[in-house]
Amino acid sequence: MQELKDSFAHMRDAIQAIKDSDLDKSQKLPGNRQSTVRGTFIFITGHYGEHLGQSIAYARQIGIVPPWTEERMKQEAAKPKQ
Repeated sequence: MQELKDSFAHMRDAIQAIKDSDLDKSQKLPGNRQSTVRGTFIFITGHYGEHLGQSIAYARQIGIVPPWTEERMKQEAAKPKQ
């Protein structure tokens, strides 16, 4: 868990350290694709979402209930039955 938290903190710090004037600078991505710094951050954000979804699916598959689902389940269980 700590490694995951550290990686998010690192990405946040890297984004906050970029100057606005540098966001449109060109850079090369893997596969000889060209992008800008801004485009790379947009790509990373989408890619992060893919991995998050995979992690959630894997966790559910092995019986780990995500915290937001666990909280909802507790709220549903506490509701009076009709």
